[in-house]
Amino acid sequence: MMDAKIAQRPQFSAWIDSDKFGRKSSGSLRVPQKLREGGCRVLISAHLQPTRSSNRHKSISLEVPCSYREFPGAPRLQSASFNSPFDEALILKDKSQEIEPYLTGRCIYLVGMMGSGKTTVGKILSQVLGYNFCDSDKLVEEDVGTSVADIFKLYGEGFFREKETEMLKKLSRMHRMVVSTGGGAVIRPVNWRHMQRGISVWLDVPLEALAQRIAAVGTHSRPLLHDESGDAYTKALTRLSTLLEERSESYAYANARVSLEEIAAKLGYRDVSYISPTAIAIEALERIEGFLRDEDGMAFGTL
Repeated sequence: MMDAKIAQRPQFSAWIDSDKFGRKSSGSLRVPQKLREGGCRVLISAHLQPTRSSNRHKSISLEVPCSYREFPGAPRLQSASFNSPFDEALILKDKSQEIEPYLTGRCIYLVGMMGSGKTTVGKILSQVLGYNFCDSDKLVEEDVGTSVADIFKLYGEGFFREKETEMLKKLSRMHRMVVSTGGGAVIRPVNWRHMQRGISVWLDVPLEALAQRIAAVGTHSRPLLHDESGDAYTKALTRLSTLLEERSESYAYANARVSLEEIAAKLGYRDVSYISPTAIAIEALERIEGFLRDEDGMAFGTL
């Protein structure tokens, strides 16, 4: 139950400067254009009682009537939408507890293009499932003693791919691991044989979003992007388009697919950058659950 209103003595309140209000992954407050231009300050009073809910897409609406008397010349603020991070955390925990027994210790392999968030989402999944986390690229770097970029430069891509396969073979003998794989791991059939001992999940992110992420941090650590010309974004987008065309069929071999465009559509977001890593992890668990149901016809919740 939530009650939100302009009040002189609210129990809980927060000042929000509309001209400083930025995008946050945990939620959003939609403010009319005229109000944003005016840069007025809106006092919001809310009583939040987070509950366990199976509906992960539910938004909590704040009705915030503005008084012309208190804000002379300001338009009336009709409503706002706030997606509670508390709900996401609870849903993630509940979902992980629901499916973890059915995983029977099998490893989870995250596949996808560079910059798709495999490491970030993988760490969230490992923590909530009580698994260990590892990055296959990092294991190769530790084994060779230098960075992936230097391995490509000194020994070539073929050498790196052989080392990558060695690491995936070792990991396939382990249990209770979430593995972030390299973007090109899917191109070798032998790697799929190793990953098939666990459950593979494809993080499918739009190319434009990938290019923006990579351009923001630079391309120096991405050896497959070094040969392109232009600014960082153009260089990333051009090369990523070619790589995805080469790899898309291989990514489709994954047991489950997590589409950020589909998540954005469910949540009502125009841009996938609004999606929190926790929301992506929830979707990954839901897709894994679907795979497990199809695999064994399991009746969840009967253990």
